[in-house]
Amino acid sequence: MCGPPFAEFVAFFERYNKTRALVLDLGCGQGRDVLFIARMGHQVIGVDISKTGITQMLEEAKREGLDVHGVVADIVEYEPSGKYDVVILDRVLHMLKEDSERQGVLEKASRVTKSDGFILIADTPKHQAQIRSFFENHPAGWVKIKDGKGKIFVQKP
Repeated sequence: MCGPPFAEFVAFFERYNKTRALVLDLGCGQGRDVLFIARMGHQVIGVDISKTGITQMLEEAKREGLDVHGVVADIVEYEPSGKYDVVILDRVLHMLKEDSERQGVLEKASRVTKSDGFILIADTPKHQAQIRSFFENHPAGWVKIKDGKGKIFVQKP
């Protein structure tokens, strides 16, 4: 499972006051964040290109009786349906080859986030400027709630 969730993600969900939130994790891998969030009572959809990762995540979720759904798909091509309270991009944007792909995934994430919803991003410093610029210049007027140490958390007004 690649270790425990980042402390900043844990702190966010410990303070998050919504119950049974609908959460989308794009690039979830084996479900480290998905499982942690589902254990807190939320419904989580994890999307990853790795069939093995999704299978392992779903097996663990089933063992624990968690409300988790998995989708095997490339996040660049995947089109989520519905709106989400929280969208997570945990160390996945740096894996995309082109800035245009990162931009497209950020657009997609922003489009499916509910009003007053959040996008939580952890990524390498190399792409922080692009991520920051995306939200600072977005017409929705995203509000930064965290920006530092490789983490950018924003809320949609």
